[in-house]
Amino acid sequence: MCGISGASYKLIERSPKEILTSMNVVIKHRGPDDNGIYYDESIGLTHTRLSIVDLSKNGHQPMESDDKNFVISFNGEIYNFPALKTELQKLGYIFKTKTDTEVLLNAYIEYGTDCLHRIKGMFAFAIWNKLKKELFLCRDRIGKKPLYYYYDGENIAFASEIKSILQIPGIKRDIEPTSIIDYLTYLYIPHPKTIYKNIYKLEPGHFLVYEGGEIFNKEFWDIDFSEPLRETEDSISEQLLFLISESVKSRLISDVPLGAFLSGGIDSSAMVVLMTKLMSEPVKTCTIGFDDTKHNEAIYAKEFSKNHNTEHHEYYIKEEVKDVINKLVWHFDEPFADSSMVPTYYVSKVARDTVTVSLSGDGGDESFAGYGKYSIDQFENNVRNIVPQFILNMLNSVFGNCQNGIGKKVYSLTSNAVLSPGEGFYITNTFFSELMRSELLSDKLKKDIKGYSPYEHTCRYYNKANGPDHVSKILYTDLKSFLPGDILVKVDRMSMLNSLEVRSPLLDHEVIEFAARIPSTLKLKGKNKKIILKKAFEKILPTELMTRKKHGFDVPLDNWFRVDIKDMSDNYLFQKEYMNEFFNVPKIKVMWEKHQERRANYGTNLWSLFIFSIWYEIFIDS
Repeated sequence: MCGISGASYKLIERSPKEILTSMNVVIKHRGPDDNGIYYDESIGLTHTRLSIVDLSKNGHQPMESDDKNFVISFNGEIYNFPALKTELQKLGYIFKTKTDTEVLLNAYIEYGTDCLHRIKGMFAFAIWNKLKKELFLCRDRIGKKPLYYYYDGENIAFASEIKSILQIPGIKRDIEPTSIIDYLTYLYIPHPKTIYKNIYKLEPGHFLVYEGGEIFNKEFWDIDFSEPLRETEDSISEQLLFLISESVKSRLISDVPLGAFLSGGIDSSAMVVLMTKLMSEPVKTCTIGFDDTKHNEAIYAKEFSKNHNTEHHEYYIKEEVKDVINKLVWHFDEPFADSSMVPTYYVSKVARDTVTVSLSGDGGDESFAGYGKYSIDQFENNVRNIVPQFILNMLNSVFGNCQNGIGKKVYSLTSNAVLSPGEGFYITNTFFSELMRSELLSDKLKKDIKGYSPYEHTCRYYNKANGPDHVSKILYTDLKSFLPGDILVKVDRMSMLNSLEVRSPLLDHEVIEFAARIPSTLKLKGKNKKIILKKAFEKILPTELMTRKKHGFDVPLDNWFRVDIKDMSDNYLFQKEYMNEFFNVPKIKVMWEKHQERRANYGTNLWSLFIFSIWYEIFIDS
């Protein structure tokens, strides 16, 4: 992987070489093997390289075309570049390197934006057209690789990470207040927004053209659920396994050591088995664990490794969590509260000790309905469709004061069931209720947000989805929001912090497109999840693994706040004056005390506030 950045010349004209160098150095962790800058009277581009294919200096970037009219800075991997290279050679193109970068640049020169429909991979890149004075920015279909940009109505800057853009003198760190509400709701800030005004995320599957001080943003790929397959379950599962196998095969191209994350779950285990069938040497596998048995899947990963003769490496997270949190927060650039960033950091660190590229099982849950929330939301929607609205309202009113037992469950169910399907899924995806948010916000922040609701981020995708049923619509929503906004951000930052490239076969766009056409009844039925994916994997995975309860990458947050990070979090939540600007700190104190006394578990909520405070101190207060 690599890091890219750049800016229109007016933003850097005071000292172009020094500013571009600073933008590059601050993301050097993304590519420690080589770096370069390019600038002319209109634009500046930078690149920092993690060498994966063609380890020679031939892959140096920014890379210019033979005629010097085009310059590219590219982050990612184009998996079908050998075939595309052959196609371009037949058209007369001559190649000086073995890199996919040169193939991508020439594909753009030959096909323009249509090249995006010809490439397979994960990517974020910038191409400067000197003749037209046009900057082309693009992000891959599902959002594996990040791309941020600053635009003030005239000038543009872009980078793989926000911290690079912030190196430009004059770019202010003004907070967008509604983004704080988004963050508390989802634990991340959904695209296209960031925590900063005038800095945005380029949406997955989009490209942006900057010319003459103006920008044009267009979507080039979307997921279509409208044409379900009408084949047998056996036929669909066979096609699915073939597609995934081919996806794994294409991701084994590398001139550096390659391995896999192994959690002990279905998806990562299947990736390891398929790799084993394709590789001549033992697969290098990595996992992390906790002493807390409730959150520990490392024992299953170790057993699986023995049975499949992998070269296994594991690491147990213990009391040192407090020592790395500040570093992790710095790498996200904006508030990000998915606590599984901690184990993701450690598994990436362990993997980097032995390999430079690692395959993962990311993407299986969103395409094939693997999360428990999908079963709950489907049940709520069935209730919504069957039980008359007036009865739901009556039950909701009757059980509204229940704090525990069956009454509390009835209230929770009916509270969602009385809402529209999209609103119901929004509530399923949120971590602070509207009431809790309202109680915890300062009066100033309430005034600044002017009644803003973060529901719009869920609503725009749920309503856009063209699936034939509710399950299709919620899967589309998560594929377009939660996956690129949370899961892929976490994996990118924590792996690149360790200069590790992560490849995800289940996120191949052809796998996603095929999965979208599989009927929802073959993905989710009651509490039975990922039905068709399990069917596809049943020939390569043991039965006990397929039926084991899903753990996920959970961490013992509740206990951390009572023991491991108790003193540190007390300091960040209650001793920082700036917290009063955004939050009702006495209300947070009440939550904290209930948590310490074990009258309630507020681990996720406290973590969100704790991370915000650390972020603010690092990026704003200091």
